[in-house]
Amino acid sequence: MPAITLPTAAGTLEEFRTSPPRDFARATPPFPRIALAAAHVVADPLAAQDPWLDAKIDWDRTIAFRRHLWSLGLGVAEAMDTAQRGMGLDWTSAQQLIRRSLDALRDFPEASMASGAGTDHLAPGPDVTIDNVIRAYEEQCAAVEAMGGRIILMASRALARAARSPADYERVYARVLSQVRQPVIIHWLGEMFDPALEGYWGHHDHNAAMQVALDVIAAHADKVDGVKISLLDKDKEIAMRRRLPKNGQGGVRMYTGDDFNYAELIAGDEDGHSDALLGIFDPIAPAVGGALASLSRNDLSTFHEILAPTVPLSRHIFQAPTRFYKTGVVFMAWLNGHQDHFVMVGGQQSARSLQHFSELFRLADKAGLLRDPEMAVTRMRALLATHGVA
Repeated sequence: MPAITLPTAAGTLEEFRTSPPRDFARATPPFPRIALAAAHVVADPLAAQDPWLDAKIDWDRTIAFRRHLWSLGLGVAEAMDTAQRGMGLDWTSAQQLIRRSLDALRDFPEASMASGAGTDHLAPGPDVTIDNVIRAYEEQCAAVEAMGGRIILMASRALARAARSPADYERVYARVLSQVRQPVIIHWLGEMFDPALEGYWGHHDHNAAMQVALDVIAAHADKVDGVKISLLDKDKEIAMRRRLPKNGQGGVRMYTGDDFNYAELIAGDEDGHSDALLGIFDPIAPAVGGALASLSRNDLSTFHEILAPTVPLSRHIFQAPTRFYKTGVVFMAWLNGHQDHFVMVGGQQSARSLQHFSELFRLADKAGLLRDPEMAVTRMRALLATHGVA
């Protein structure tokens, strides 16, 4: 297997020899868990643009990656924060992304997809009212439904800025949920992912905020398929999961958004389990497919054996500042040949260091996720060269 000289945490260089990629077993849905991968977008590096300001997208490669995810049996969570929603991808581009993805979904009749609807076309500010936020949510929800899509109700920066109490959150969600055609997935994105969402649900304390969210869900349980919380705290997720409304069909689902502890949360405990909607599923999709195939056979040992080495990789990609995790996701896509360049919308490829990329390379290899080590080494050497490492 090819070797490469990589920087270390000590600031030195050392040789690293790659391992053969792992051949993950494939199976077809339905799986015992719903697994939605929040997918990234592929930038167009040849377009005339201001790279920190514009969102020029290579639509062919972007949709090809969704086809890759569907081919592995995963669903797609579209136009979410992994697609740089709010960090380069605006609502106009998000609509085009959702429309193109829904068109491609027709070739995968057993596959699933849900799309983000929020308020990101409404800039937060002192003059923004709760009624403005409601109208912004209504506009995006109507647009997604008009395209035939399912809704993931994204957290709103404008609401976090405008709200004066938990009652404002209750009012907004009640109004929006009362109008949707199909049950939605509510997304509670923590401040570690987006500092502008600090104090969401009207409380800075997560436990108090959780009660507000649970009250909203309980009041509109027929309009809520599930809730995704992204707090990177498994105990809070489990506590909320156990308090979600139940009914004859299983009730409101918990979709784990915990990119640190997803394996054990998906496996579950005696009181239940989490389904999944995760950004880390984008770079580790082959392993996820193999793990879910094992779970379909009630082979929990192989499930954990496959996912265990992906967890250190995920924790590295999502390390603080967590909002820059998209850089590691796209880096993995480049290493594995899903795109021909390491360029991102908004110039976000510059958000992590060479040391970070080098450790990511090692961890991806250990997880068996470099599908062509020769290509990965060639591309990593090119990145090293741009940083002056011969």
